[in-house]
Amino acid sequence: MTGPGAAGRGLEAGVRLAVDAMGGDHGPVEVVNGALSFARANLADRLILVGDEATIRALAGDLPANVSVVHASQVVAMDEHPALALREKKDASILVATDLVKRGEADAIVTAGHTGAAMAAAVLRLGRLPGVDRPALAVQMITSAGSLVLLDIGANPDSTAEHLAQYARMGAVFSERVLGVARPRVALLSIGEEKGKGEVRVQRATELLDATDLNFIGNVEGKDLTRAMADVVVCDAVLGNVVIKFFEGLSTFIFELFRTEFRTTWRGRLAYLLLRPGIGRIRQTFDYERVGGSPLLGVRGTVIITHGRAKRRMIHHAIEVGARGARAGLPDVIAAAMRAPTIRPATEVGS
Repeated sequence: MTGPGAAGRGLEAGVRLAVDAMGGDHGPVEVVNGALSFARANLADRLILVGDEATIRALAGDLPANVSVVHASQVVAMDEHPALALREKKDASILVATDLVKRGEADAIVTAGHTGAAMAAAVLRLGRLPGVDRPALAVQMITSAGSLVLLDIGANPDSTAEHLAQYARMGAVFSERVLGVARPRVALLSIGEEKGKGEVRVQRATELLDATDLNFIGNVEGKDLTRAMADVVVCDAVLGNVVIKFFEGLSTFIFELFRTEFRTTWRGRLAYLLLRPGIGRIRQTFDYERVGGSPLLGVRGTVIITHGRAKRRMIHHAIEVGARGARAGLPDVIAAAMRAPTIRPATEVGS
C-alpha cells in the first residue's frame, strides 16, 4: 500500500494538498493567490501552504478555514543543483511538503519550484512504487478532440524499452482514472507509423506493449499529436521535452503573427474586429494554463509539478489536478496496474 490517502479516508473528508508556496519564478505571491483561489472554490478540501510563515501570512491576510501554514525556512532556487541543494537545505519547502505526504498528513504535493528538486525529493522521500524502475513526468497536450497524455517529458533522458512500456501503463492509468477516458488508446512516438520504424528500443517497446492488455495502437508521428489519434503517447524525456516546448513556443509564435498582421493596416484592424470572437476561442484552445500541472507518475504519492512561470490561474488548475489525482488514489491504482503480469520490472524482463 502507498499510504492512507484520500481514497482510504473516504471522499467525504475531502483531500489534503501540500502546496510548496515558495517555488516558481514569481515567488510566493502567485502561488499563495492561486492556492487561495482554489481553497475558496473547494471548501471541502484542505490546503497546507508550506514555506516562510511570515511571508505567507502577510500575502494571504485572513486565511480561509480550510487553509493552514507549515513553516519551512529554506527554498531551493531555480538555478541550484537539485541533489546538492536538497542535501544542504534540510528545511527546504519542497522537502517539508514531501514529508507531509510521507507521514500521511497530506494526500498530494503541488509545486511550481525546481523540477529536478521536486522529482528528487519525491523519489528519495516517498520512493518508487513496486514494479516501477523509473518515474515519468506526464503532461496533457491540447488536441482537436480535447487532450492527450504525453510522457515522459523530463524525468528520464535515457529510458529503455522496458521503461517505455512501464510509462505506457502508468499513462493509461492516469488517463482513465483522472481524466475519465474509457480504455485509452496508447501509442509510441516514432518516425513512422509502421511497427518496424524507429530506433531499436521503440521496436522492442512495441513488442512488449503488444503483449499487454493495454489498448495499444502502435506508433504515431509528430504530425499526429494534434489529431486525437491516441489518448496516451509515450516517448523518452528528451523527445518529450522538445515536443512540449516546441508546442508552447509555436502557440506564442502564431498569436504574435496574428497580432502583427492585424495591427499593421486599417484593413487588418477591421478584420480583427470581425474575427475577434473566433480568435478568442482559438486562444482559449491553446491556453496551456488550463492544463495546470504535470503529474510525476510512479512514486508513492501524488506529486504535481507545474510550470516555473505559472501565475495564480495556472496554480489554481495545478492544485485541481492534484486534487483529482488524490481522490482517484492515483498511486494505489498505478501500483495495482504495475502488478499486472503482462508488465514486469525491467530487471525481470528477459530473465
